[in-house]
Amino acid sequence: MAGRLPAAGELRLEKSVDAMGTAYSVVVYGSDRENMEAAVDAAFGELRRLDDQLSNYKPASEWSQVNQYAAERAVKVSPELFRLLSECQEYSRRSEGAFDITVGRLMKVWGFYKGSGRLPHRSEVRAALTTVGYRHMILDAGHQTVRFDRPGLEIDPGGIGKGYAVDCMVEVMKRKGISIALISGGGSSIYGMGAPPSEPQGWKVTIRDPKDPRRPVAEAFLKDESLSTSGSYEKFFRSDGKIYSHIMDPRTGYPAGGMLSASVIAPRALDSEAWTKPMFINGRKWAVAHMPKGLRVFLCEDRMIQPCAWLQ
Repeated sequence: MAGRLPAAGELRLEKSVDAMGTAYSVVVYGSDRENMEAAVDAAFGELRRLDDQLSNYKPASEWSQVNQYAAERAVKVSPELFRLLSECQEYSRRSEGAFDITVGRLMKVWGFYKGSGRLPHRSEVRAALTTVGYRHMILDAGHQTVRFDRPGLEIDPGGIGKGYAVDCMVEVMKRKGISIALISGGGSSIYGMGAPPSEPQGWKVTIRDPKDPRRPVAEAFLKDESLSTSGSYEKFFRSDGKIYSHIMDPRTGYPAGGMLSASVIAPRALDSEAWTKPMFINGRKWAVAHMPKGLRVFLCEDRMIQPCAWLQ
């Protein structure tokens, strides 16, 4: 019929942009292309704002300013950053220290900061470990300040940055009237809003086989929830025939072993990304006993019998 308006979800828009060291993509369905374009542009604008605030590669960012001055004095931060750092401390407490954003110096010693990795001397690891520990990041809620009670401490956004950015993009798009979208940060933190027209269950996503990236090992549907995956195949190096992954156990100072990948489905991308690290580092037995309510977890272990499975 002439002049008929498109039905909800009839139009599809897809865009991508590079930010925070990775590629972000958005797929949107709707009936108003102009509004869809505006919503995606606003989401990417939010992404650029977060890149300026949370990057540890930009000396002027709020995150870098904390690293530069917090060992000397209490640094007043924005309410947004204070909330994020507070949540990170809570993840650390609940994961028994397996999640810890104070691993900045450790990541540098292992060559994973702006690099592909190197095998450090044990003395280097021991020295770096003295600068790691979430309890040494002192948060003052009354004054909204951050202070390090140990020199050399460095916070690293690598374990939560993509997830937090995806959540913020989702909120921006919701405020713009979008109800059906898939937002991906680097392919490892994904949020599915609503359900695409062809699939009422939600957005179909696959978890790849850590030993063969061409082969999916599991699939799931996301409907107003997120999926994040951490894998030893993402960033690693070999030395004397052994593989060393970038997923660091902050309690030992060495890359975690025994696991190939951990995937978590949660209501927020911040939660799913943060919890992949403790699940990977602490292993299946710990995950079964300590998995927070509302999460679904898929683990691939480095073993022959039933290496990949959803936790029951």
